[in-house]
Amino acid sequence: MAQTTAAGTGDRLKTTLRGGAAVLGACALLALAACSGHGGDDAAEGEGAGGASSQTVTVAVATTQDLARTITASGTVNAWEEVPVGAEAGGLTATAVYVDEGEYVRQGQALVQLNNDLLRAQLAQQEAAVSSAEANAERESAELGRARELRERGFLAQASLDLAISEQRAADAQLASARASLSETRTRLNQSTIARPFSGLVISRSVTRGQIVPAGTELFRIVRDGRLELDARVPETELGLIRAGQSATVNSDGVGSATGRVRIVTPEVDSQTRLGVARIALTGNSGLRPGMFARADIDVGASPTVTVPTPAILYRENRAGVYVVGNENRVTFQPVEILARTDERSSVDGLPEGARVVVQGAGFLGEGDRVTVAQPARAAAPAATAPAAE
Repeated sequence: MAQTTAAGTGDRLKTTLRGGAAVLGACALLALAACSGHGGDDAAEGEGAGGASSQTVTVAVATTQDLARTITASGTVNAWEEVPVGAEAGGLTATAVYVDEGEYVRQGQALVQLNNDLLRAQLAQQEAAVSSAEANAERESAELGRARELRERGFLAQASLDLAISEQRAADAQLASARASLSETRTRLNQSTIARPFSGLVISRSVTRGQIVPAGTELFRIVRDGRLELDARVPETELGLIRAGQSATVNSDGVGSATGRVRIVTPEVDSQTRLGVARIALTGNSGLRPGMFARADIDVGASPTVTVPTPAILYRENRAGVYVVGNENRVTFQPVEILARTDERSSVDGLPEGARVVVQGAGFLGEGDRVTVAQPARAAAPAATAPAAE
Protein backbone atom coordinates (compact mmCIF):
# COMPACT_ATOMS: atom_id res chain seq x y z
CA MET A 1 0.00 0.00 0.00
CA ALA A 2 2.84 2.30 0.93
CA GLN A 3 4.73 1.41 -2.23
CA THR A 4 1.62 2.16 -4.29
CA THR A 5 1.26 5.61 -2.69
CA ALA A 6 4.93 6.42 -3.26
CA ALA A 7 4.70 5.43 -6.90
CA GLY A 8 1.70 7.65 -7.45
CA THR A 9 3.41 10.57 -5.81
CA GLY A 10 6.46 10.17 -8.11
CA ASP A 11 4.31 10.09 -11.21
CA ARG A 12 2.52 13.29 -10.22
CA LEU A 13 5.93 15.05 -9.59
CA LYS A 14 7.24 14.06 -13.03
CA THR A 15 4.07 15.37 -14.65
CA THR A 16 4.36 18.67 -12.83
CA LEU A 17 8.02 19.11 -13.90
CA ARG A 18 7.18 18.37 -17.51
CA GLY A 19 4.40 20.95 -17.48
CA GLY A 20 6.66 23.59 -15.93
CA ALA A 21 9.37 22.99 -18.54
CA ALA A 22 6.82 23.37 -21.31
CA VAL A 23 5.57 26.63 -19.85
CA LEU A 24 9.12 27.97 -19.52
CA GLY A 25 9.93 27.04 -23.13
CA ALA A 26 6.83 28.76 -24.38
CA CYS A 27 7.71 31.92 -22.44
CA ALA A 28 11.22 31.89 -23.87
CA LEU A 29 9.91 31.60 -27.43
CA LEU A 30 7.53 34.48 -26.85
CA ALA A 31 10.31 36.63 -25.45
CA LEU A 32 12.59 35.91 -28.44
CA ALA A 33 9.78 36.66 -30.83
CA ALA A 34 9.06 39.94 -29.10
CA CYS A 35 12.71 40.93 -29.14
CA SER A 36 13.08 39.98 -32.78
CA GLY A 37 10.02 41.94 -33.78
CA HIS A 38 11.16 45.04 -31.91
CA GLY A 39 14.66 44.90 -33.50
CA GLY A 40 13.17 44.64 -36.97
CA ASP A 41 11.05 47.71 -36.36
CA ASP A 42 14.13 49.68 -35.24
CA ALA A 43 16.07 48.61 -38.32
CA ALA A 44 13.19 49.55 -40.55
CA GLU A 45 12.87 52.88 -38.85
CA GLY A 46 16.62 53.50 -39.15
CA GLU A 47 16.60 52.56 -42.81
CA GLY A 48 13.70 54.81 -43.48
CA ALA A 49 15.35 57.69 -41.69
CA GLY A 50 18.62 57.16 -43.59
CA GLY A 51 16.91 57.15 -46.95
CA ALA A 52 15.07 60.38 -46.25
CA SER A 53 18.03 62.41 -44.85
CA SER A 54 20.26 64.60 -47.12
CA GLN A 55 22.83 67.41 -46.83
CA THR A 56 21.40 70.93 -47.03
CA VAL A 57 23.47 73.12 -49.37
CA THR A 58 23.30 76.40 -51.22
CA VAL A 59 23.47 76.45 -55.00
CA ALA A 60 24.62 79.03 -57.57
CA VAL A 61 24.28 79.05 -61.34
CA ALA A 62 27.36 79.24 -63.58
CA THR A 63 27.10 82.41 -65.67
CA THR A 64 29.05 83.99 -68.52
CA GLN A 65 30.73 87.30 -67.68
CA ASP A 66 33.38 89.60 -69.14
CA LEU A 67 36.14 89.00 -66.64
CA ALA A 68 39.63 90.48 -66.67
CA ARG A 69 42.08 87.66 -67.27
CA THR A 70 45.71 87.36 -66.28
CA ILE A 71 48.10 84.74 -67.61
CA THR A 72 50.94 83.74 -65.31
CA ALA A 73 54.20 82.55 -66.84
CA SER A 74 57.77 82.18 -65.66
CA GLY A 75 61.18 82.28 -67.30
CA THR A 76 64.69 83.69 -67.28
CA VAL A 77 65.78 87.31 -67.48
CA ASN A 78 68.02 87.91 -70.50
CA ALA A 79 69.59 90.85 -72.25
CA TRP A 80 67.67 92.43 -75.10
CA GLU A 81 70.96 92.47 -77.04
CA GLU A 82 74.08 91.06 -75.41
CA VAL A 83 77.11 92.16 -77.44
CA PRO A 84 80.66 90.87 -76.98
CA VAL A 85 83.41 93.49 -77.33
CA GLY A 86 86.83 92.26 -78.43
CA ALA A 87 90.17 93.41 -79.77
CA GLU A 88 90.62 93.99 -83.49
CA ALA A 89 94.36 94.59 -83.30
CA GLY A 90 96.24 91.51 -82.10
CA GLY A 91 99.45 90.90 -80.20
CA LEU A 92 99.33 94.12 -78.17
CA THR A 93 99.61 94.44 -74.40
CA ALA A 94 96.78 95.95 -72.35
CA THR A 95 98.31 98.92 -70.55
CA ALA A 96 95.09 100.22 -68.93
CA VAL A 97 91.57 98.93 -68.19
CA TYR A 98 89.11 101.72 -67.54
CA VAL A 99 85.81 99.94 -66.68
CA ASP A 100 84.67 97.00 -64.62
CA GLU A 101 81.64 94.73 -64.38
CA GLY A 102 78.41 96.42 -63.38
CA GLU A 103 79.34 99.84 -64.80
CA TYR A 104 77.23 101.65 -67.35
CA VAL A 105 79.31 103.01 -70.24
CA ARG A 106 78.49 105.62 -72.85
CA GLN A 107 78.97 105.42 -76.57
CA GLY A 108 82.58 106.18 -77.52
CA GLN A 109 83.90 105.76 -73.96
CA ALA A 110 87.34 104.11 -73.78
CA LEU A 111 87.34 100.65 -72.22
CA VAL A 112 90.90 99.38 -72.66
CA GLN A 113 94.15 100.95 -73.83
CA LEU A 114 96.63 98.72 -75.65
CA ASN A 115 100.33 99.46 -76.04
CA ASN A 116 100.67 101.53 -79.24
CA ASP A 117 104.28 102.78 -79.10
CA LEU A 118 105.28 100.65 -82.08
CA LEU A 119 102.23 101.74 -84.01
CA ARG A 120 103.03 105.39 -83.40
CA ALA A 121 106.54 104.86 -84.74
CA GLN A 122 105.13 103.12 -87.80
CA LEU A 123 102.70 105.96 -88.25
CA ALA A 124 105.53 108.51 -88.33
CA GLN A 125 107.39 106.35 -90.83
CA GLN A 126 104.33 106.04 -93.04
CA GLU A 127 103.68 109.77 -92.94
CA ALA A 128 107.27 110.38 -94.10
CA ALA A 129 106.84 107.82 -96.88
CA VAL A 130 103.71 109.60 -98.05
CA SER A 131 105.51 112.95 -98.12
CA SER A 132 108.35 111.43 -100.18
CA ALA A 133 105.89 109.81 -102.57
CA GLU A 134 104.01 113.07 -103.00
CA ALA A 135 107.25 114.92 -103.87
CA ASN A 136 108.26 112.21 -106.32
CA ALA A 137 104.85 112.31 -107.94
CA GLU A 138 105.01 116.09 -108.34
CA ARG A 139 108.45 115.84 -109.93
CA GLU A 140 107.38 113.16 -112.36
CA SER A 141 104.28 115.15 -113.24
CA ALA A 142 106.45 118.18 -114.07
CA GLU A 143 108.80 116.03 -116.14
CA LEU A 144 105.86 114.70 -118.10
CA GLY A 145 104.64 118.21 -118.79
CA ARG A 146 108.02 119.28 -120.22
CA ALA A 147 108.28 116.09 -122.27
CA ARG A 148 104.94 116.75 -123.92
CA GLU A 149 105.92 120.34 -124.70
CA LEU A 150 109.18 119.23 -126.32
CA ARG A 151 107.39 116.53 -128.24
CA GLU A 152 104.96 119.09 -129.67
CA ARG A 153 107.95 121.21 -130.88
CA GLY A 154 109.61 118.15 -132.39
CA PHE A 155 112.62 118.15 -130.10
CA LEU A 156 111.77 114.90 -128.31
CA ALA A 157 111.21 111.39 -129.58
CA GLN A 158 107.99 109.55 -128.92
CA ALA A 159 109.86 106.92 -126.92
CA SER A 160 111.09 109.53 -124.46
CA LEU A 161 107.53 110.83 -124.03
CA ASP A 162 106.25 107.31 -123.36
CA LEU A 163 108.94 106.80 -120.73
CA ALA A 164 107.95 110.03 -118.98
CA ILE A 165 104.29 108.94 -118.96
CA SER A 166 105.27 105.57 -117.45
CA GLU A 167 107.41 107.16 -114.74
CA GLN A 168 104.62 109.57 -113.84
CA ARG A 169 102.15 106.68 -113.46
CA ALA A 170 104.63 104.75 -111.29
CA ALA A 171 105.04 107.79 -109.04
CA ASP A 172 101.28 108.10 -108.65
CA ALA A 173 101.01 104.39 -107.79
CA GLN A 174 103.78 104.73 -105.23
CA LEU A 175 101.97 107.65 -103.65
CA ALA A 176 98.71 105.69 -103.46
CA SER A 177 100.52 102.75 -101.83
CA ALA A 178 102.14 105.03 -99.27
CA ARG A 179 98.82 106.62 -98.45
CA ALA A 180 97.18 103.17 -98.07
CA SER A 181 99.93 102.07 -95.69
CA LEU A 182 99.47 105.28 -93.70
CA SER A 183 95.71 104.68 -93.50
CA GLU A 184 96.27 101.11 -92.29
CA THR A 185 98.66 102.26 -89.59
CA ARG A 186 96.26 104.94 -88.43
CA THR A 187 93.45 102.38 -88.25
CA ARG A 188 95.57 100.00 -86.19
CA LEU A 189 96.54 102.87 -83.93
CA ASN A 190 92.89 103.76 -83.39
CA GLN A 191 92.13 100.10 -82.64
CA SER A 192 94.67 100.14 -79.84
CA THR A 193 92.10 102.13 -77.86
CA ILE A 194 89.08 99.85 -77.45
CA ALA A 195 86.00 102.05 -77.17
CA ARG A 196 82.33 101.30 -76.67
CA PRO A 197 80.41 101.45 -79.99
CA PHE A 198 77.14 102.13 -78.11
CA SER A 199 75.90 102.71 -74.58
CA GLY A 200 75.23 99.76 -72.31
CA LEU A 201 75.80 97.86 -69.09
CA VAL A 202 79.01 95.86 -68.64
CA ILE A 203 78.05 92.40 -67.35
CA SER A 204 81.38 90.59 -67.76
CA ARG A 205 85.08 91.45 -68.13
CA SER A 206 87.84 89.05 -69.17
CA VAL A 207 90.87 91.34 -69.64
CA THR A 208 93.47 92.43 -67.11
CA ARG A 209 96.26 94.96 -67.24
CA GLY A 210 99.49 93.54 -68.70
CA GLN A 211 97.70 90.85 -70.71
CA ILE A 212 98.76 90.29 -74.31
CA VAL A 213 95.52 90.42 -76.23
CA PRO A 214 95.20 88.30 -79.39
CA ALA A 215 93.03 89.60 -82.21
CA GLY A 216 89.38 88.69 -81.85
CA THR A 217 89.58 87.91 -78.12
CA GLU A 218 86.40 88.79 -76.20
CA LEU A 219 87.25 91.35 -73.54
CA PHE A 220 83.81 92.51 -72.36
CA ARG A 221 80.19 91.50 -72.67
CA ILE A 222 77.80 94.43 -72.66
CA VAL A 223 74.00 94.66 -72.61
CA ARG A 224 73.00 97.09 -75.32
CA ASP A 225 71.44 100.20 -73.75
CA GLY A 226 71.09 98.21 -70.50
CA ARG A 227 67.77 96.79 -71.73
CA LEU A 228 66.60 93.52 -70.19
CA GLU A 229 63.64 91.30 -70.98
CA LEU A 230 61.99 88.23 -69.53
CA ASP A 231 61.66 85.17 -71.74
CA ALA A 232 58.35 83.96 -70.28
CA ARG A 233 57.37 80.37 -71.09
CA VAL A 234 53.67 80.19 -71.93
CA PRO A 235 51.57 77.03 -72.55
CA GLU A 236 50.46 76.67 -76.14
CA THR A 237 46.78 76.77 -75.08
CA GLU A 238 47.22 80.33 -73.76
CA LEU A 239 49.79 81.63 -76.22
CA GLY A 240 47.13 82.90 -78.62
CA LEU A 241 45.76 85.31 -76.00
CA ILE A 242 49.04 87.22 -75.67
CA ARG A 243 49.74 90.17 -77.95
CA ALA A 244 52.61 92.61 -78.33
CA GLY A 245 52.05 95.72 -76.22
CA GLN A 246 50.16 94.06 -73.37
CA SER A 247 51.28 95.15 -69.91
CA ALA A 248 52.79 92.76 -67.41
CA THR A 249 54.00 92.70 -63.83
CA VAL A 250 57.25 90.81 -63.29
CA ASN A 251 58.04 89.41 -59.85
CA SER A 252 61.25 87.97 -58.46
CA ASP A 253 61.77 86.61 -54.97
CA GLY A 254 65.13 88.30 -54.62
CA VAL A 255 64.32 91.72 -56.11
CA GLY A 256 60.59 92.33 -55.94
CA SER A 257 58.26 93.46 -58.68
CA ALA A 258 58.84 95.45 -61.85
CA THR A 259 56.70 96.58 -64.74
CA GLY A 260 57.07 95.45 -68.32
CA ARG A 261 55.38 95.16 -71.66
CA VAL A 262 55.19 92.30 -74.13
CA ARG A 263 57.64 93.06 -76.93
CA ILE A 264 57.08 90.03 -79.12
CA VAL A 265 55.55 86.55 -79.06
CA THR A 266 57.76 84.01 -80.80
CA PRO A 267 56.03 82.05 -83.58
CA GLU A 268 57.52 78.70 -82.55
CA VAL A 269 56.31 76.27 -79.86
CA ASP A 270 58.70 73.72 -78.35
CA SER A 271 57.62 70.27 -79.55
CA GLN A 272 58.75 68.63 -76.30
CA THR A 273 57.42 71.01 -73.63
CA ARG A 274 54.54 72.51 -75.69
CA LEU A 275 55.58 75.95 -74.48
CA GLY A 276 55.99 79.18 -76.44
CA VAL A 277 57.95 82.28 -75.48
CA ALA A 278 56.63 85.77 -74.82
CA ARG A 279 59.46 88.29 -74.55
CA ILE A 280 58.57 90.95 -71.99
CA ALA A 281 60.68 94.12 -72.12
CA LEU A 282 61.39 95.46 -68.63
CA THR A 283 60.98 99.20 -68.14
CA GLY A 284 63.04 101.46 -65.93
CA ASN A 285 65.58 100.32 -63.36
CA SER A 286 63.96 97.02 -62.43
CA GLY A 287 66.86 95.72 -60.34
CA LEU A 288 66.71 92.42 -62.20
CA ARG A 289 69.85 90.92 -63.65
CA PRO A 290 70.51 88.57 -66.57
CA GLY A 291 70.10 84.94 -65.57
CA MET A 292 67.55 85.57 -62.81
CA PHE A 293 64.35 83.54 -62.56
CA ALA A 294 61.14 85.60 -62.52
CA ARG A 295 57.39 85.26 -62.91
CA ALA A 296 55.15 87.47 -65.01
CA ASP A 297 51.44 88.25 -64.70
CA ILE A 298 50.35 89.29 -68.19
CA ASP A 299 47.13 91.27 -68.47
CA VAL A 300 45.41 89.91 -71.59
CA GLY A 301 42.25 92.01 -71.10
CA ALA A 302 38.62 91.11 -70.44
CA SER A 303 36.95 88.27 -72.31
CA PRO A 304 33.64 86.36 -71.95
CA THR A 305 34.08 83.32 -69.75
CA VAL A 306 32.05 81.00 -67.53
CA THR A 307 32.32 82.03 -63.88
CA VAL A 308 31.27 80.45 -60.59
CA PRO A 309 31.55 81.64 -56.99
CA THR A 310 35.10 81.07 -55.79
CA PRO A 311 33.98 79.20 -52.62
CA ALA A 312 32.33 76.58 -54.86
CA ILE A 313 35.73 75.38 -56.09
CA LEU A 314 37.36 72.58 -54.13
CA TYR A 315 40.02 69.95 -54.78
CA ARG A 316 39.65 66.21 -55.06
CA GLU A 317 42.74 64.10 -55.75
CA ASN A 318 44.71 67.30 -56.51
CA ARG A 319 42.19 68.33 -59.17
CA ALA A 320 40.11 71.48 -59.03
CA GLY A 321 36.39 71.04 -59.55
CA VAL A 322 32.86 71.80 -58.45
CA TYR A 323 29.89 69.69 -57.38
CA VAL A 324 27.10 69.97 -59.98
CA VAL A 325 23.52 69.30 -58.90
CA GLY A 326 21.80 66.97 -61.35
CA ASN A 327 18.70 64.76 -61.51
CA GLU A 328 16.97 63.93 -58.22
CA ASN A 329 19.24 66.53 -56.58
CA ARG A 330 22.22 64.18 -56.71
CA VAL A 331 25.65 65.76 -57.06
CA THR A 332 28.49 64.91 -59.43
CA PHE A 333 32.05 66.17 -59.13
CA GLN A 334 33.00 68.06 -62.30
CA PRO A 335 36.75 68.81 -62.79
CA VAL A 336 37.46 72.31 -64.13
CA GLU A 337 40.48 74.39 -65.11
CA ILE A 338 40.80 77.68 -63.26
CA LEU A 339 41.59 80.48 -65.73
CA ALA A 340 41.38 83.46 -63.37
CA ARG A 341 40.40 83.96 -59.76
CA THR A 342 39.17 86.73 -57.50
CA ASP A 343 37.86 86.59 -53.95
CA GLU A 344 34.26 86.52 -55.20
CA ARG A 345 34.25 84.70 -58.55
CA SER A 346 36.51 82.50 -60.62
CA SER A 347 36.72 81.95 -64.36
CA VAL A 348 36.73 78.25 -65.21
CA ASP A 349 36.95 76.03 -68.26
CA GLY A 350 35.15 72.71 -68.53
CA LEU A 351 31.79 73.77 -67.12
CA PRO A 352 28.72 74.70 -69.23
CA GLU A 353 26.82 77.90 -68.66
CA GLY A 354 23.71 77.40 -66.52
CA ALA A 355 25.06 74.49 -64.49
CA ARG A 356 23.98 74.51 -60.84
CA VAL A 357 27.00 74.22 -58.56
CA VAL A 358 27.12 73.69 -54.79
CA VAL A 359 28.58 76.64 -52.86
CA GLN A 360 28.07 76.13 -49.13
CA GLY A 361 28.37 72.54 -47.93
CA ALA A 362 30.39 71.28 -50.88
CA GLY A 363 33.22 70.13 -48.65
CA PHE A 364 31.01 67.52 -46.94
CA LEU A 365 29.73 65.86 -50.11
CA GLY A 366 30.66 62.72 -51.94
CA GLU A 367 29.98 61.49 -55.45
CA GLY A 368 26.30 60.76 -55.97
CA ASP A 369 25.08 62.22 -52.68
CA ARG A 370 21.55 63.59 -52.57
CA VAL A 371 21.26 67.18 -51.36
CA THR A 372 18.56 69.52 -50.22
CA VAL A 373 18.84 72.94 -51.84
CA ALA A 374 18.32 75.71 -49.31
CA GLN A 375 15.88 78.42 -50.29
CA PRO A 376 16.93 82.08 -50.40
CA ALA A 377 16.86 83.87 -47.04
CA ARG A 378 13.70 85.90 -47.75
CA ALA A 379 11.75 82.74 -48.63
CA ALA A 380 13.07 80.76 -45.65
CA ALA A 381 12.29 83.42 -43.03
CA PRO A 382 8.48 82.79 -42.74
CA ALA A 383 9.05 79.03 -42.47
CA ALA A 384 11.49 79.63 -39.61
CA THR A 385 9.07 81.83 -37.63
CA ALA A 386 6.09 79.45 -37.97
CA PRO A 387 7.39 76.80 -35.51
CA ALA A 388 8.28 79.55 -33.06
CA ALA A 389 4.68 80.80 -33.17
CA GLU A 390 3.35 77.34 -32.33
